[in-house]
Amino acid sequence: MSAHNVIPPSVPPVSHDEATQAIQENGTQGTGIVGMWPRIFPFATYMAFLAVEGGVRWMDQGSEGEGISHLVLWLYPVKTLAVGILLWWFWSWFSELHAPIVRNVREALVVLGTGIGVYVLWVRMDWPWAMQGEPTAYNPFQVGGMAGLVLGGIRLFGASVIVPIMEELFWRSFLLRYLINAHFERVRLGTFTASSFLVTTVLFGLEHNLWLAGMMAGAAYAGLLYWTHRLWPCVLAHGLTNLILGIHVLVTGEWHWW
Repeated sequence: MSAHNVIPPSVPPVSHDEATQAIQENGTQGTGIVGMWPRIFPFATYMAFLAVEGGVRWMDQGSEGEGISHLVLWLYPVKTLAVGILLWWFWSWFSELHAPIVRNVREALVVLGTGIGVYVLWVRMDWPWAMQGEPTAYNPFQVGGMAGLVLGGIRLFGASVIVPIMEELFWRSFLLRYLINAHFERVRLGTFTASSFLVTTVLFGLEHNLWLAGMMAGAAYAGLLYWTHRLWPCVLAHGLTNLILGIHVLVTGEWHWW
């Protein structure tokens, strides 16, 4: 199913070029179901890969040898490529990312502080009671030296570039506004309601093994959104957190953070 042909029954067909022209002229890219799919598909694809990885890990428990466990490692580049292609394909629909990446020095400093602050708190919030499920570890060097370097680089790129764009589009751009109004693109970025903030923060936390740390991070990135009314600060802070955490993992060998 493509977002280009998902059209409410009562609305006459609109081509992708016409929709792109509308966003340039009016600042919105469709409303309702048409505009939601480009922000849902990349996230749904990512979650589907996580489910596949979970199944592979389950099969690995009763297997001998390293073939299945290595399969999990090689699934990450495939997942990163698939989500990256979807983001590229739908990029013209993301009006919230057509703005300047950084608006001024003050905004950049707050983004920097938020990204670093979330990292510092994240690695200190791994209390047993604040975890769900069994933690998994991604050690790219299980496949060998050079291949491990390649997988490590791809993992770092995926976590610090692809994942922040994909997640912020879904959580802070789409879902947070959709909970306010089903025609979410009519809602200004950064519009605050207690219910939308709480629901997205809790669900974002539950997406992670460290659910409390996830809620903390979700609240911090939402705070940036409310302050700036822009999505790029959320993406940049999220990406910085993941980048520093990834460097931490590669330097220390504490693979459980991945």
